[in-house]
Amino acid sequence: MEKKRIFLSSPTMNGKEQEYIKEAFDTNWVAPLGKNVNEFENELAAHVGSKYAAALSAGTAAIHLALKLIGVEQGDKVFVSSLTFSASCNPIAYEKATPVFIDAEPDTWNMSPTALKKAFEKYPNPKAVIVVDLYGTPAKMDEIMTICAEHKVPLIEDAAEALTSTYKGKYLGTFGKMGIFSFNGNKIITTSGGGMLVSDEEALIQKARFLATQARDPARHYQHSEIGYNYRMSNIVAGIGRGQLTVLEEYKQKKNAIYKEYKERFADIKDISMNPMNPDGDANNWLSCMSIAADSKVTPTMVMDALEADNIECRPIWKPMNLQPVFADCEFFQHNEGAVSVGEDIFNRGLCLPSDVKNTQEDMDRIIAIVRNLFV
Repeated sequence: MEKKRIFLSSPTMNGKEQEYIKEAFDTNWVAPLGKNVNEFENELAAHVGSKYAAALSAGTAAIHLALKLIGVEQGDKVFVSSLTFSASCNPIAYEKATPVFIDAEPDTWNMSPTALKKAFEKYPNPKAVIVVDLYGTPAKMDEIMTICAEHKVPLIEDAAEALTSTYKGKYLGTFGKMGIFSFNGNKIITTSGGGMLVSDEEALIQKARFLATQARDPARHYQHSEIGYNYRMSNIVAGIGRGQLTVLEEYKQKKNAIYKEYKERFADIKDISMNPMNPDGDANNWLSCMSIAADSKVTPTMVMDALEADNIECRPIWKPMNLQPVFADCEFFQHNEGAVSVGEDIFNRGLCLPSDVKNTQEDMDRIIAIVRNLFV
């Protein structure tokens, strides 16, 4: 008999989503926009302490619109974290701009202020900087924001993985000119798919909503003076989001407990290190990750294979964007001076452990036993 499947991070419904979906059906607001969209925007913005929000079809759409609103065009350079998922930088290519990749630093696995300074020394006038809060861990926001302010370059914060995480008591996603969140199926809360763009500048969010609804001019007939997009979130999807928001902090606590248990129960294995936390922040621990000493007899592939053989899902660390074939011609600024960058080293030695909020104690015991047995 096949063992129970343990997922990396799967959707977890709580039942309250159905109330909002039912209301949408009962009032026949199943098309895009409606009460759920408006309230989801208001509730999410209030939760993270942002003044305004636009609910969109994906976090990628939010990044794309943020770049459009800043005025990114063909030939512009945009600095972006290299150790991330491709959605952080694909929208740069949509506008035929040029991504310039910034290495990670070892303290948080996020954008290196040292590498960022190197990039500014060569290119003092990029159009924007996109910083990613990797796996829900805060970047060194004070240093990064200071560097951006010195060069008068707008900061976009990709907090797709970091909803509820904070830095010095302030929610991630609210540090830059604009911030983005994702509600993809594997995130801390999900709408099945969707994203949010937040900002304290009302004009930016108003323009985002305009562009996201095909840029239709305020005329009785259908008139368009700009190219628009079909990026708005539907009222049904937003209903799921409203139900998910009611358990957001509960899910964060469960994610934190998972990370804590891994850290405590692997503490005696010298070859294992859990992904580092920023002491100035409070991470949501969306995914708990481990890295293995370079000279260990055990490799990440061995761990992943052993878990998969027991029907347990796990994943590699994101492969850095500077190593991706599609971005082979893009420049990369390294944190260190060694042959292997920090991001590549993390990718080579790391993996993501199952971090599903539905993990039972039995599930955790099963995962941990398999990993520990490899290091005996």
